[in-house]
Amino acid sequence: MGLSITVGLLDDQVRNDAEGLAYHRRAFARLTEALAVNGITWQEPEICDPPAVPAVSVNFPHSHVTHLRRLYALAECGELLTPASETDDEQYDRDCQKIQDETAMLASHLLCHADDSGYYIPVDFGEPLFLPLEAGVDGHGMVGSSQRLLAELAGLATPLGIHLNADATLTTAEETALVGFEPDIPFSMEKSTWHQLYRACQASVAGGHAIVFH
Repeated sequence: MGLSITVGLLDDQVRNDAEGLAYHRRAFARLTEALAVNGITWQEPEICDPPAVPAVSVNFPHSHVTHLRRLYALAECGELLTPASETDDEQYDRDCQKIQDETAMLASHLLCHADDSGYYIPVDFGEPLFLPLEAGVDGHGMVGSSQRLLAELAGLATPLGIHLNADATLTTAEETALVGFEPDIPFSMEKSTWHQLYRACQASVAGGHAIVFH
């Protein structure tokens, strides 16, 4: 099983999955309650018109998120970015230690998040939230901001060779290039993951829906 990322999850399940809807309604209720304790008022919209569309592909490998986090950590340390596919195991392991070091700063929304579950919500707050485990929020209580994740991803665009407009949007030509590149080009895994997360952030901010890892 890989990682699925969905924006507009309740909207989709209202229409297609009654059993899943009940589970995720309860999960979102726990999230909303825990956020309120931290002074954040937000809840997941349930119905969209027109219907929300999942913002990214589903079931890409968890390792691809780690590859992208590795690049972010290297960039934060001012080091040369190299593709995971061209890095030997020993060097990759050393690079992954930098992920741990940067995560320990508790500042990055990309790094401070579970690999396989949890939420980014469309509320702009500075540092990632660490909700108490007893709140029962998916993702071990780590919650990120869609706006801040979007900003972090935008900062990685140039090092990855991705060209953004002045307003941090992608041109049609760049969108086409990111969808259609060959899988064996440098940074192919990292670019694909970047693009999926970037589109998810844009959809989340525009529609008011959480990005759900599941």
